[in-house]
Amino acid sequence: MLFKEILGQEHIKNHLIKSADAQRIPHAQLFTGPEGSGMLALAIAYAQYLLCKNSIENNSGNAACNLKFENFSHPDLHFVFPVATNDSVKSHPVSANFLPSWREFLHETPYGSLFDWYRKIGVEKKQGQIGVDEATEINKALSLKAYEGGYKIMIIWMADKMNTAAANKLLKLLEEPPEKTIFILITEQPDDILQTISSRCQNINFIGLSEAVIADGLVSRENCEPNTAKKIAHQSEGNYNKALHLLHNDADEYPFEAWFVQWVRSAFRAKGNAAAIQDLITWSETIASLGREVQKQFLHYCIQFFRQALLANYQADSLVFLETKEAKFELHKFAPYVDGGNIADIYAELESAIYHIERNGNSKIILTDLSIKLTRLIHKNQ
Repeated sequence: MLFKEILGQEHIKNHLIKSADAQRIPHAQLFTGPEGSGMLALAIAYAQYLLCKNSIENNSGNAACNLKFENFSHPDLHFVFPVATNDSVKSHPVSANFLPSWREFLHETPYGSLFDWYRKIGVEKKQGQIGVDEATEINKALSLKAYEGGYKIMIIWMADKMNTAAANKLLKLLEEPPEKTIFILITEQPDDILQTISSRCQNINFIGLSEAVIADGLVSRENCEPNTAKKIAHQSEGNYNKALHLLHNDADEYPFEAWFVQWVRSAFRAKGNAAAIQDLITWSETIASLGREVQKQFLHYCIQFFRQALLANYQADSLVFLETKEAKFELHKFAPYVDGGNIADIYAELESAIYHIERNGNSKIILTDLSIKLTRLIHKNQ
């Protein structure tokens, strides 16, 4: 993967190239940023630049080395990513068990999300992790000499999914790294990384892609019509992966909007109507029957919906892109119920629900509690 293939992030590309050319390469770097900003793709391009001794356009070095990178199979490039048991891997899953699927994933969706990866390996109803077995594999891989005598590069994607045992083992490696070894940790949730690990890394902060960059990418790579590309870029919120899902109309695999509308309608009816609480309980049971990753995806969608309603309420029309499809539910009619008097509390409750679901709390109880609180908050006046 070449630098020129990465959308935007020019300031980070220039920084990485200059530091590599000057041989000032930190042994551990932490890439942090939002989904769809290209952190994984840029980490691979950076690894290719270093291992293949490339320059300028990142393809003028070792031709055989560059060919290996086309298949993500260079022997001195190692990947670690969250995994879970599935139909093929029954116990002690580690990244090495999923390498063929991982290489397909990188070819198909280099800007893909964690949920896209879970769907790829059939574990979307589970929560993947980087466990202690993985840490043992990292130790083994890095204890060997570099195959081509240069650097060994370990890319750890979604490093915030490391459990405590794995994080403690990695910490020892970061404190005393093997010779000519480079760690690149990637995360969308930097607060979930152990402070002792992040403090030993050089932090590089990514930002969401501009609408112009996303629109250009859709036109040049997906043959998208320019006006359509511009509209999708506006809706994508700096996330190229989301833009691709919107373009290919596959963002609605789950009926998030229908679930949301059913939820808020039940919350409205529940005020002063104890019988309507049963609708909220039934709704909670329905969502709780899904996998935890789907639940978290849905709650993030709810946060986005409430944000769009707030913007519509305050007439920031240039920032409103959400177009509802549910019958008799219009954003501008719902918007007056979301304002400065309740939005902070709604956000806090949604974030709290995501936190507790991620930590294996009882989903039915969490969602029922959230629903009852929403009933109160949705009627709260500013």
